[in-house]
Amino acid sequence: MGEDNLEGMACDFVRVPGQAKASAEDIGPVEETDMGVNDMGTRGTGASSTGAGANKSGQDGNGHGLYPAREVDVAVIGAGPAGLAAAVEARKQGVKNVVILEREVEPGGILQQCIHTGFGLKIFGEELTGPEYAEKFIRQAEESGVEFKLDTMVIGISRDRIITAVNKNEGIIKLRAKAIVLAMGCRERTRGALNIPGTRPAGIYTAGTAQRFVNMEGYLPGKKIVILGSGDIGLIMARRLTLEGAEVKMVCELMPYPGGLTRNIIQCLDDYNIPLRLSCTVVEIHGRRRVEGVTIARVDKNFNPIPGTHEYVECDTLLLSVGLIPENELSMEAGITIDPVTSGPVVDESMETSIEGIFACGNVVHVHDLVDRVTWEAMRAGKSAAMFVLGGREKVEDKRKDKGKEEGKGGRKEERKDGREGFLGKAPSLALSAERSSPAAGIPGTGSHTSVVTGQGIRYVIPHMISGDAISRIVNGDCREDEDGIEMLMRVEEVRRNARISLVCGGETVYSVKRVKVAPGEMESIKLSKQLLEKVRGKNQIIVQLENV
Repeated sequence: MGEDNLEGMACDFVRVPGQAKASAEDIGPVEETDMGVNDMGTRGTGASSTGAGANKSGQDGNGHGLYPAREVDVAVIGAGPAGLAAAVEARKQGVKNVVILEREVEPGGILQQCIHTGFGLKIFGEELTGPEYAEKFIRQAEESGVEFKLDTMVIGISRDRIITAVNKNEGIIKLRAKAIVLAMGCRERTRGALNIPGTRPAGIYTAGTAQRFVNMEGYLPGKKIVILGSGDIGLIMARRLTLEGAEVKMVCELMPYPGGLTRNIIQCLDDYNIPLRLSCTVVEIHGRRRVEGVTIARVDKNFNPIPGTHEYVECDTLLLSVGLIPENELSMEAGITIDPVTSGPVVDESMETSIEGIFACGNVVHVHDLVDRVTWEAMRAGKSAAMFVLGGREKVEDKRKDKGKEEGKGGRKEERKDGREGFLGKAPSLALSAERSSPAAGIPGTGSHTSVVTGQGIRYVIPHMISGDAISRIVNGDCREDEDGIEMLMRVEEVRRNARISLVCGGETVYSVKRVKVAPGEMESIKLSKQLLEKVRGKNQIIVQLENV
């Protein structure tokens, strides 16, 4: 939104002690950091040139700032559906200074290239395209006074919530945020992650890249197309390319089950007679200047090609829809604990990460199936960030005038010291299962947090832990009207029919629900009601497991 006028703003400009002015001669020769050259393709990575003895956060070895640090209440990184919803919700809760930093030149994220319908049915009660869905939140953000910094690349976050970013108008920017919401989304896996033998011809694209070419740039990537992977973007592009006149020969999926939503299998493949080959993969790519064909083969239970099943398929384009990876370079640089299963931050029920005051939501935490779930999760993160800034989770509406702001801060700090330090001290990567360690390991018997761990048949569960404070608020009725429970989102490991999802606490099954069918491509959810939370109150862990009926 243009350059910020720093005059009159609350900011710190701390020069190196003993220097009246930091000149080029004082700073010394420019050195390139170990981050490498930034191609603007991955949030949180890039090159940073600072003075001798300074780090990439714009500080010298003694922690003194070399650039002005502007104070903000809530800083949201990413202007996709998660970032927009989080920022709007933070403003609704009364936070005055909310800033969104976005590396693209316009807000909306991936929604801008998703021109198909199907968005907004649960949030707005109407069927919208991706751009229409994004526009509703963009307008809400603008009308509520959220500040946008577009075409701005965040290159660093510190544990004390100092954000370093860069854009072409202002150069290096530093923001000191009272709370940060991470909403960087995810990126696609490329051919380099698959190790497919063959040459390196033109005509190999990720499904998202092809989607942008067709829907936003007006280019058709090819005429005879094979799609590897049955993720939702690949399925949607199979339909889109068929409508544009291309011949989609087949969709190959390595797993014995599809990776996308059932509705997309039906609407995008079955309705257009596009074959889906399960337990099948591309084993070689042919062509020198341009893709001429691929060799496919069936795979066994160990995903190795089965001899004698190889088949050559003529095509000029190969699309890859082989999974999404949360964008967490910034998170890891800040020292946030990462779940190795989701590749996203470990979070509690408020979407707070292992660093106090830094929250995360959307696909940066785990890859979602529906944008409505992203929005709900982002609203929770934005609300929690607002509570943190305003002085405590319990103080947003009534402010608890008799206790005062300082007491609220003190109570929060004491809670963290007693119940969270063991969690914060963990390594940046944790194995989360009932048989292995849990995110709340190191706090035995305190009852301040209840770990949510995975049992048989469950791949992961969000949140990873639930604070005792949140459980007590809901059980005692000392909460907002909209805080009537805690939702858990999860994915299963394999397709099962007539299955039951059970919650086990203290060796006792406290809740179970039957499902006709569960699949890894379809996210499952369970809401922990007031009655259910009363059963798990004070317990060390909840085990979520999948059972046969």
